[in-house]
Amino acid sequence: MGAITEEIRKAPRMPEDPAELLPELAEVSAALFKAVGNGSLPRTTISLVHLRAGQIAGSTYLTVLHTGFLRDAGAPEEQITSVASWKDSPYFTGAERAALALVEAVLQPAAGGERVPEELYAEAARHYEPRAFATLMCAIGQVGFFTPIALIAKPVPGRSFTDPWK
Repeated sequence: MGAITEEIRKAPRMPEDPAELLPELAEVSAALFKAVGNGSLPRTTISLVHLRAGQIAGSTYLTVLHTGFLRDAGAPEEQITSVASWKDSPYFTGAERAALALVEAVLQPAAGGERVPEELYAEAARHYEPRAFATLMCAIGQVGFFTPIALIAKPVPGRSFTDPWK
């Protein structure tokens, strides 16, 4: 049982910052942040989606990061702490529920059929005008882009979003 009870080191697994090794990442990252931050989707909705994606992926870095973003945005603590159990939580709007259902559908295997069934698509589209809906799709893609870095390179949770390798 030793491996389970051992303390986790507080240093990244990959000692080199991927952004320093691949300077082109800065352009991709900036483009994603610009597209997702276009103002058509509330910042809290984006962070809720990113937090749920981090929970699904099992990434402490992403869950700590997006929990902090939600706190900074003034999201209620009850909402933040109930993201993993959003289906029976009273702290989410219909639009937020649709966004959380969509990120779960995209990131989790479907038992049968499509991951995003027509009913879910229609429900999510009902809550968002087309630009916001496209932004929501890109927000899910944005966290999907960064998840492999978080899981493989393991930046240090709780360190600055811009300096997780320092």
